[in-house]
Amino acid sequence: MVKRRRTLRDEVTDLPNLLTIGRVLVIPFVIYFIDNRSQVRSFVAMILYLLAAVTDFLDGYLARKRGQVSILGKYLDPLADKLIVMAALVVLVDVDRLPAWMVVLLLTRELAITGLRSIASSEGLVIAAGELGKYKTALQLVGVSFCLVHFRYPLLGTSLWIDFNVIGFWTLCVSLVFSFLSAFRYVQFFIQATEARNDAAAGPK
Repeated sequence: MVKRRRTLRDEVTDLPNLLTIGRVLVIPFVIYFIDNRSQVRSFVAMILYLLAAVTDFLDGYLARKRGQVSILGKYLDPLADKLIVMAALVVLVDVDRLPAWMVVLLLTRELAITGLRSIASSEGLVIAAGELGKYKTALQLVGVSFCLVHFRYPLLGTSLWIDFNVIGFWTLCVSLVFSFLSAFRYVQFFIQATEARNDAAAGPK
């Protein structure tokens, strides 16, 4: 029996894709709870952001485990990742928790590499995510989460205080370094892959 080809309508009801869509839908709530006057609201914003990050790992795992890797998922998953990070960063600038120059650099890198990977894909080239990119993503997750918490809290059992926004800022500074190092590696891989393909097409000299 010939297996029916699945449509986008079929794919949208897959659990992994529903989780990804949920990650997009939570963005307005993260933004809504960011509040410089309320520790509780800021903490809720951070929890929602972390829950969205958890679904990022979970939807990919479920898609592979359930055999539900789909065209829709391949499109939505990176889009949802970019949207929630970009939205959080832009709003954090608006509420004076992060400097504009940092967010401009972070977003410029993301847009540039997304464009490069799109070009590579259209040319049949695959540029896999490297270790530097994974470190960048992890540091951004921690840095944005800390900036969402924002307030200073006492360190239990001591007279010291932890300023979450300051820690988040410096964590994002480190992530910025990894962002541009990984971007440089992406460009290198793209050039190498392009040259290798052209050499293969030209044949033996």
